Amino acid sequence: MEEPRTAVRFPGTGRRTSTSRSERTNLPGEVVAGEDYRDALIVYRLATRLTGQPEDGRDDAGGAAA
Repeated sequence: MEEPRTAVRFPGTGRRTSTSRSERTNLPGEVVAGEDYRDALIVYRLATRLTGQPEDGRDDAGGAAA
């Protein structure tokens, strides 16, 4: 069995930094296909922030410039 390929994409433009983290409870380091796991919990956190200047025609708050 092949491991799934995953990807996270953010639409739009602009430079950004991102980080993600997951916490797994009641699961082994490597899960086995076809195995039943009970009372498993996965908490996934994803954070991203823009690091560049606002785009032309936009103000700092993300609205249209006057």
